[in-house]
Amino acid sequence: MHAGLAALQRPAFESFIQRVIPAEMMAAVMALNSIRFSIGMIIGPAIAGVIATQLSPSVAYSIDLVTFSASLVAVFMLQFVPPPENAEKPSFQSIKRAWKYAFSRQELVGTYFIDIAAMFFAFPQALYPALAVIYGDKYVGFFPAAIAFGALAAGLTSGWTRRIQRHGLFVTIAAVLWGVAILFFGLVESLVPALILLAVAGFFDMISGIFRGAIWNQTIPNYLRGRLASIEMMSYLTGPMLGSAKMGIVAERFGVRVALVSGGALCIVSVLGAAVLLPKFASYDGREGIKQREIEEAERSEMMRVSEAEF
Repeated sequence: MHAGLAALQRPAFESFIQRVIPAEMMAAVMALNSIRFSIGMIIGPAIAGVIATQLSPSVAYSIDLVTFSASLVAVFMLQFVPPPENAEKPSFQSIKRAWKYAFSRQELVGTYFIDIAAMFFAFPQALYPALAVIYGDKYVGFFPAAIAFGALAAGLTSGWTRRIQRHGLFVTIAAVLWGVAILFFGLVESLVPALILLAVAGFFDMISGIFRGAIWNQTIPNYLRGRLASIEMMSYLTGPMLGSAKMGIVAERFGVRVALVSGGALCIVSVLGAAVLLPKFASYDGREGIKQREIEEAERSEMMRVSEAEF
């Protein structure tokens, strides 16, 4: 149920952001969004753990229910944003057109493929219990926290991202460095370097996410934004789930370190391969993306105006 409601929320959320935020500020907005997400990943579980152990899990869930209710109040306080004049009615044909549009643009295909490749080959979450056996059971919670800490650091220091226009290039660089960090994470044998490398991986994963979000929100016309957000959800949800299964299978057959090192190496190779095969993605410029979106939205408005005049 949670996943189903999230699938309904995300397209509306992305389309709403694009309607109220200037295109040139998208990188900064994505950075702020990443801070919100990272703080939730670090502080939320920590507070919940304290409440659950000191009081009870039922108290923790009750407080969670209250805070969710507060968030619903905040949602209803949002100002209504009317749909665009050129909005299409929901239909299977409109979904088909959105998919066709997405895969006609190399810069969009690049964001989907690189995110899936990075997570499929190098997502380490499934191996945390096995790593706890290596480093000690009491440290099992440190591994996801290290990635979240790195992501938070990326968000808090992301002011420089608004000056970058080569978004595709920086997605590529960040995804490669994610793979490098995971590769070396598999090679080290002491806890502190391992946690530092996971934090580095989380840092570059978030940088990749900031620039991917900027590409999506700057260049996709608003009348397609919600439908393409569903494709984005498939890319960033499918990769980690399949990656966890892949990591578990490789680790069972060849060992935890082989799974991590090979995963990091395959991530690097696949990301660089994508950059070579999708040159328009690697050379994507945010300023050109904004212009393209404006042209496409103007053409759509004109087409709708002519169509209404004919009837």
